[in-house]
Amino acid sequence: MKKLYYDSPGFENELRALADRPGYPPEIEPQVAAIIDDVRREGNAALVKYAAKFDRVELDPARFRVTDEEIDAAAALLSEREKKAIDTALSQVRDFALATVPRAWSASPRAGVMLGEKFTPMDRVGVYIPGGTAPLVSTVLHTAGIAGAAGVREIVAATPANREGKVHPAVLYAMRKAGVTEIYRLGGVYGVAALALGTESIRKVEKLVGPGNAYVTAAKKLLYGKVAIDMVAGPSEILVIADAEANPEFIAADLLSQAEHGSGLEQAVLVTTDRAMIDRVEAAFQRQKATLPKLATVERVEARGIFLIHVADLEQAARVASAYAPEHLEIQTANPEAVAAKITAAGAIFLGAWTPESIGDFCAGPSHVLPTASSAHYFNGLETVSFFRRTSLVKYDEAALRREAGIVECFGEMESLAAHGRAGTIRVK
Repeated sequence: MKKLYYDSPGFENELRALADRPGYPPEIEPQVAAIIDDVRREGNAALVKYAAKFDRVELDPARFRVTDEEIDAAAALLSEREKKAIDTALSQVRDFALATVPRAWSASPRAGVMLGEKFTPMDRVGVYIPGGTAPLVSTVLHTAGIAGAAGVREIVAATPANREGKVHPAVLYAMRKAGVTEIYRLGGVYGVAALALGTESIRKVEKLVGPGNAYVTAAKKLLYGKVAIDMVAGPSEILVIADAEANPEFIAADLLSQAEHGSGLEQAVLVTTDRAMIDRVEAAFQRQKATLPKLATVERVEARGIFLIHVADLEQAARVASAYAPEHLEIQTANPEAVAAKITAAGAIFLGAWTPESIGDFCAGPSHVLPTASSAHYFNGLETVSFFRRTSLVKYDEAALRREAGIVECFGEMESLAAHGRAGTIRVK
């Protein structure tokens, strides 16, 4: 855990280093590239090899795909409480997704000209559901549930199996409810490579979405171009802006919620205007940490990923947060909306003391698949429009073309593209 104070020497340098964080360790790329190349060349054989190597599960191609009978059996293992939680969260995620479906439009900005856009759902998308350190049931809803609301016909999921070749029953139940049409028990780099490239048993997808560890993140980056991706997003992170009235117990709980994720690369940051809050949050953090089952995981993050920062005022807090561009930004101040208005980059903003980041992780509505490692400066979180193709529409009548053909001809001359110019003028001369 590191404490930074705005009136200390080197404060600005420390902040710049904190904001300039990688999404994953770049030295892993050669290893990831080698696995992708194996899947490209060897197809199913590579998947069998890497399932045994990384997930310690013996598979053959006939067992890649999860059967309907397995999903039925999984559903029978869940309690009604678990099913209700999944069903309710899915309903709320879908409601938000349906409210944000893009609509076709057209307009006539000039006489004889019609311009517009149409939106067409993708045909086949892949969703990656992590399962190595925890079965991320909610990620099914926040990826496949949104794709289903967008009207995607084929939703293909990849997720790692345990050593018996089984997928967590809650994950399977959520996949069925969310409308997943194919489920493959394939994890990590080889799993996303299978969806992106295709094999003898698996047809490739058009777009690959969903979070993952550093290796999955690197794989998505390297596969971009063979397939569309949502973003390059690394380990989870949170930044909390707090004033003197904030509850240190709430803040500590929220910092710990990210530290328990499991990779050891997560970050949790407090930015506060109250110097005394630093020590109060630290004490609460230590008390709560001792009660958690994943103590070793939290302590790895605590050693290098927890930062408690004192700033002069909320204006500086907003600047620090915007430069950091966190995946999750909580604002626990007297007027959180006023602070949020000053934020220029964040994956999602959670307003007020009664809005923990975990409500967004599970059931609030917007997707929890969000940009990390400062990439909120240029990536958006996963959204309904992520699953659509946008096509522009252009229509001119004869009079409109006559009016603008000279512009076409002039650009053709400037760019040495004579045929382009002629395609406009031949219609009117």
